[in-house]
Amino acid sequence: MAEHSLRSFRIVCEKKRIPLVEALLTEQGYGFEPEPFSPFCRRLVHEPRPLGGSLAAFFGYIYIQDRSSMLPPAALAPNEGEAVLDMCASPGSKTSFLAQLSGPEGFVLGNEPTPSRLATLRANLHRLNLLNVGTCSYPGESLPLTPGSWSAIQLDPPCSGWGTAKKNPRVMKLWQGDKLKSLIGLQRKLLARAAELLKPGGRLVYSTCTTDQAENEAQVAFAEHELGLKRVPLAPFEGFVWQELPGGEGTLRVDGERSQAQGFYLALLQKPGMRSMDIHSSKDAGLMDASDAHAKRRFGGRQKRRDGVGRVLSAEALAGPCCDPDLLPAGEAALFGDEIHFMPAAARDLLPDDFVWRGPLLGRPGGGRMLVETRLRALLPPPTAGDTALVLDEVNDISDLLAGRSRQTGIVGGEASLWWRNLPLGRLVLKQGRALASFK
Repeated sequence: MAEHSLRSFRIVCEKKRIPLVEALLTEQGYGFEPEPFSPFCRRLVHEPRPLGGSLAAFFGYIYIQDRSSMLPPAALAPNEGEAVLDMCASPGSKTSFLAQLSGPEGFVLGNEPTPSRLATLRANLHRLNLLNVGTCSYPGESLPLTPGSWSAIQLDPPCSGWGTAKKNPRVMKLWQGDKLKSLIGLQRKLLARAAELLKPGGRLVYSTCTTDQAENEAQVAFAEHELGLKRVPLAPFEGFVWQELPGGEGTLRVDGERSQAQGFYLALLQKPGMRSMDIHSSKDAGLMDASDAHAKRRFGGRQKRRDGVGRVLSAEALAGPCCDPDLLPAGEAALFGDEIHFMPAAARDLLPDDFVWRGPLLGRPGGGRMLVETRLRALLPPPTAGDTALVLDEVNDISDLLAGRSRQTGIVGGEASLWWRNLPLGRLVLKQGRALASFK
């Protein structure tokens, strides 16, 4: 077997649109195969040009990700409508996958303490059009959230990264001695805080991209013996080759070379309590039923903080040629300064009143209504005859727009939605009927 890692990616959309995203990739000459462990994941077999330059990547329909890195969210396997905490979230690979799995009525809070990495996290989530995600910036070991409030937590802490040594050889020298000891100490603090935040019966996936036993099997033993968590055996995922070291029973260690992937480690832990050990059972104390979430939908009332309390907007204030507020999941849209952000409904119940966080960016006020963000394809109303949608059939026409070539549309007004066949792409600015693409 070849020693290089397989290029892999994740399709980021609702399942009904997966064939369209695959068609968009195929039209540009990319070849790929399904990964056996998730319906969203693919493995490249032909890459005529860098995948990051594809239209699917530009419009946020795929996320390029090492296949090992896809496993922790699959192991946590949030139920639809469940709330999940990602304690160390940037750049957003696992956060975004968790958001896909929990669905539009779920909620994922991604925490990233480093400002530059927080900006990367938010930019990636914005490009992917995930509206059920919030972001915050606190030291993970002291996250000011309510103890015992989360049924599912992802913890992928800072680690030595020895599993990426083929790609980054310097990590083997960088993380040694006292530096490695301090890293192990931070991981234990993060594990301790995660244990505090878990509900009784709640589950935690601990994962790293290192091959170091002290950061892997030894940390799981610490979580069991010192924090009272219980190990839940994980079934191996198809498509990987596994190693097992002493103390790793029931956990998974990816053999990076034979799996053509990063070396990776993951363990599933559970907090003892009254909930059943059937960790994937149906909706109970930790989960929000989708019908309950819809019942909580509202566009009024008090808003949780995001650098201050925002003014909640009505659905009418959001509606426009490129925004159908009925496509929003349960929650509220609120004005903070010159930006309009969405606040998922589950955040009201989970986040303390003084907790500083940010919901997805929807747009900005202008002309008495919201000017939708150009990348906000999730709220585009379906195109119908005579409306304000530009529907193109050829990928070259899309590429021409992105290259700065305007296009006459015959559409009246100042904006239009852009579609490739039946796939929404974003919002265009119109000047005398000519479409201009300006995606930030």
